[in-house]
Order: sequence, then C-alpha cells, then structure tokens
Amino acid sequence: MQLQFLGATGTVTGSKYLLRHAGATLMIDCGLFQGYKQLRLRNWAPLPIAAREIGALILTHAHIDHSGYLPLLARQGFRGPVFCTPATRDLCAILLPDSGHLQEEEAAYANRHGFSKHRPAEPLYTEADARRALALLQPVDCGVHWPALPGLTAQLAPSGHMLGSAFVRLEGDGRNVLFTGDLGRPQDPVLRPPEHMAGADILVTESTYGDRLHEPVDVPAQLAQVVKRTAARGGVLLIPAFAVGRAQTLLHLLAELKRSEAIPDLPVFLDSPMAADATALYWRHRGQHRLSEAQCAAMCHAARIVNTPDESRALSAGRGPMIIIAASGMATGGRVVHHLKSFAPDWRTTILLSSFQAGGTRGAALAAGAKTLRIHGEDVPVRAEVAQLGNLSGHADADELLAWLRGFARPPRQTFITHGEPAAADALRQRIERELGWRCRVPDYLEQAALD
Repeated sequence: MQLQFLGATGTVTGSKYLLRHAGATLMIDCGLFQGYKQLRLRNWAPLPIAAREIGALILTHAHIDHSGYLPLLARQGFRGPVFCTPATRDLCAILLPDSGHLQEEEAAYANRHGFSKHRPAEPLYTEADARRALALLQPVDCGVHWPALPGLTAQLAPSGHMLGSAFVRLEGDGRNVLFTGDLGRPQDPVLRPPEHMAGADILVTESTYGDRLHEPVDVPAQLAQVVKRTAARGGVLLIPAFAVGRAQTLLHLLAELKRSEAIPDLPVFLDSPMAADATALYWRHRGQHRLSEAQCAAMCHAARIVNTPDESRALSAGRGPMIIIAASGMATGGRVVHHLKSFAPDWRTTILLSSFQAGGTRGAALAAGAKTLRIHGEDVPVRAEVAQLGNLSGHADADELLAWLRGFARPPRQTFITHGEPAAADALRQRIERELGWRCRVPDYLEQAALD
C-alpha cells in the first residue's frame, strides 16, 4: 500500500490523495486549490497520474476544496465511480455546476474588461463539464461496507463538518486507513457531532485549527451586537459565507435572534441561488442535523433570495440598513466580490467574516487589516468595519481535535497531518507527539509514503 499527497499539504485547500494497492489506484477527495496564486496555478498543472488510471474516487464532502477538481478529472478521462454520501451527492449537484458557471463568468468578465494576462482568459472547466461529471456520483449510506476496488473495502462515518460530510475508512491486506476529511465540532449549533472512531493503522487527519482554539464567546450574542451596531449607523452588514454550511448556520442564528427580538427586523438577503438550493436540502436530510422541523422551516424562510445577476446588481446599488449573505466565504469569487466593491468603501458598512480565511484570499487580507482590496484589476479602499465571528467555524479546534483523537482505542502506526497551513500542521504534530505519544509527521506536496 502506498499513499501520495496531491494536495492539502502546506495549505488548507486542494485536498487530493492517491492510495495505490494491489495494482489499482483509489483517489480520496478531488479538491481545487484556492488562495495564493502559486497554489491556484496547481489547478492547471497535470496530475502525476493519468486520470483514466484512477479506478475509483471517494469524496469526504462537497466543499469545493475537496470536490471541485472532479469536473476537470472527468474531462481528462476519469470514468470510475465517485462514492459519497447521499447528501454529498445532492450538494455536489449544486456546487459543481455553480463552480463551472462562476469560472465561465469570471473568464468572460476578464475578457470584456481586459485585466487578465491571458488572451483570451479561459475557465478551468465549464458548467457543462461539471454536469457531465455528476453522472459518476454513486451515493453510499454511512455504515455500509462496500468494495471500493478489488481487495479494498470502504466505509463512511459522519464527521460533523457539513451536511453529508464523512470520514473514509479503507481496509485491505489486514490494514486499515482512516481519512478524516474535515473534522467537525462537538457543539455545532446545527450539525450533529462527529462520530467517535475506534482507531486506525494509518491516519490522515486535517489540522486547519491545529495551532489555535476557538474563542469562548456567545456567538448569537456577538452576532446580535454586530447587527445592532451596523443598523444604528444605517449601514449594510455584508457577510461572505460558504454557500453550504456557514450560510445555513447564519440564517438559523438570525432567525432565532429575530424570533427573540434580540435584533431589529432588518431585511436579510441571501445573494446566492446555490445557497438557497443548499438550504432546502437541510429539510430533505433532517436526520443529519440538530434542528427541529420548526427551526428548519424558520431557517429556510429567514432571507429573501436574490436569484438573478440583475437583482444582485440592484442590491449592490442599495442602501442600508440591511443584511447581505453572499458566497464565497473567503471572498475569492462570486457575487460577494461585487458587493465588496460597492460597500467596502463606506464607513457605515460592516464586513463580517464568519469562517477560516486561507492565506492569499481577500478574506485573509481583510482579517489582517488591509486598507485596500484588489478587485477586478482595481484597488478598492476598505473604510468599512471588519468584524469576525471567531467561534462559528465548522472545523474542530486544536483541543477538539485532540479530544477526538483520544477516543482511539490504540494509537495508529502512522499519522499524517494534512489540510493545514504550516504553523497549524506543525503545532498539531507537536501536540500529538507530546500528549498522545503517537508517531506522526507532516507530508510534503506530491510526497509518496509506503504504508507499514
């Protein structure tokens, strides 16, 4: 058995792993790189394996940094099955075509305005590519054992990170390998906690928050303060949010705050048809989250949906007080970028960051206090207040990661720490070695490791 790391090394994006066993190759996750340009360029580089040589693929969840390369892989000749949970299948049917559509829109916008260095600018893949790739998805329920490849049995278990997210456990030749994907939190306001796992011979774990703890704050109270503060100055509360996961948590919190009259009854706009579609899936998959039927219904009706680009442009030309939730969570693309261009120069605006901001993204620049943002070839001044909800992440923090790992009945023979920026991954490595006494290391990009 051999494992190769094609992404999520030294960064929190681009998750892709190859497991080679008995002459066959399985890919676990198939994500896009995001953030710094040198990382994004990897999306255009050839893989170290021909796509047609990959026998099958398993997705831990639907976020684009774990699934967004699939349309390109399929276009390159991959024809194997893509196993995932039913909710992940449903979410990919929303996220992947949207990813292709956004790339086509951004390439067209760059060509119209001439700010791309490429002539012409081309999308990485198209919406049509994404829709063709969806035919490869094969849903599998958690707890079911199935043959992923000859001699390799797979099983999924709930990981609590987003709707449908799962750990991947693989067994073959008397060994088992466990991939955490992204590990959720025990007290998430919407999702159920990650399932405890008995252990594994080889563990591949994420480390997004491996060097930090979530703030011990009352998130609804913190959100209420930001809403009231922004409303008092007649401003726009602009919230970049991942269309799946964070957007729904925010809608739930805002609905609860309005119900209890903790905030004024401001108009809330969800400027992401994709997020609206994803929110409806929470009703279909009610058994996978904590919300009651009444709470789920309130969340689904908490915002006015902004469907068309013309409606979105009209919203950008509007005035507060109002709340706009728009994708993407790190302000890397989508409609939120146009809203930032309109509202960031206004001192009455609050830009509320609600998730981890990977290095090289506009969200990370805002979190670091940037006075300007580079948008569509222009430097846009930032006069808005920038606030953060520090305890709303869907990722386990360092203590929560260690607490979950302590549930193993025995230590893994090998532990690989991925999906974290260098400081976070190394901090988690040190804690695991010191507190658990496990053998572990942080792999490099494209490294191949023999599994003992």
